[in-house]
Amino acid sequence: MTEEINRPRRHFIGIATLAVAAVQLGMTSIAQAQSASQIRIPATAPGTSTSFASLKQIHAGVLNVGYAELGAGEAPAVILLHGWPYDIHTYFDVAPLLAAAGYRVIVPYLRGYGTTRFLSPDTPRNGQQSAIAADIIALMDALGIEKAIIAGCDWGARTANIIAALWPERCKALVSVSGYLIGSREANKMPLPPGAEHAWWYQFYFATERGRAGYERNRKEFARLIWQLASPKWSFDDATFNRSAAAFENPDHVDITIHNYRWRISLADGERKYDVLEERLAKFPLIGVPTITLEGDANGAPHPEPAAYAKKFPGKYEHRLITGGIGHNLPQEAPQAFAQAVVDVDRF
Repeated sequence: MTEEINRPRRHFIGIATLAVAAVQLGMTSIAQAQSASQIRIPATAPGTSTSFASLKQIHAGVLNVGYAELGAGEAPAVILLHGWPYDIHTYFDVAPLLAAAGYRVIVPYLRGYGTTRFLSPDTPRNGQQSAIAADIIALMDALGIEKAIIAGCDWGARTANIIAALWPERCKALVSVSGYLIGSREANKMPLPPGAEHAWWYQFYFATERGRAGYERNRKEFARLIWQLASPKWSFDDATFNRSAAAFENPDHVDITIHNYRWRISLADGERKYDVLEERLAKFPLIGVPTITLEGDANGAPHPEPAAYAKKFPGKYEHRLITGGIGHNLPQEAPQAFAQAVVDVDRF
């Protein structure tokens, strides 16, 4: 169910509900007994959680954003950002771990997913990178969050990177799966080796009207294929997939997805109001906030090597390789490791 929010701060679950969740995780006293530098996230099997209790809605910028919120409203904020073709359930197990560790956790649906909707039918269904980042800044403003740890994977990691680079005063620290993902349309004009081009097959498919029609007709089948290719060792079940697949029924999902990939390779225009931001991003700005980057040892999606982006993080920085057959959707496949990175980067 959804709950409309018209004031900046409301708790997602009450203290009693949070206590129950903490007891289930065996961590009732974790936030009180330990400082951030001492907190150790307990071993947690993927799929431990069963559901987000409810969702909230809030007007933020050009959107009415759907989001999950866990933890106390006055606690330090963590914003967790999903990618494509995933949704907020990427953080199904991560969010309660962080809430029990003493954080206020916000998990929003990006534009084009779940219960997030555009406020006006006239707003361009724009998927360019800076627009999505501006959405999250607007969400922070609407929720009264001045500064947060921002963490993400896939589109969410890129969005987190952009916020850390362009609005460092709003980003206390960063956790990014696959590292530095800020893009440049000019750089994307350069051809890649054939093997690398092959890995982006869906981008070329989406460049055609046949591809758009195919994604519209088969979005769930398409997403399942991407999950399998990107995380070849992840044995997710139908229930896990179907929880996320429901988010792709958003009326703007196909438009946002197609525009995102066409914009990247200069086949679609962005909005002029984001030109200044894109000019700054095209220079591949350094990210100076404290950062931990993560990579799974079985990531089947296109991703840069850690050595290629390490120098983009000149501040306090650490890279972690998560082993055990972990693929592209790292937070959902290895929730303990991801949550621990969030807690640890807060200590930097």
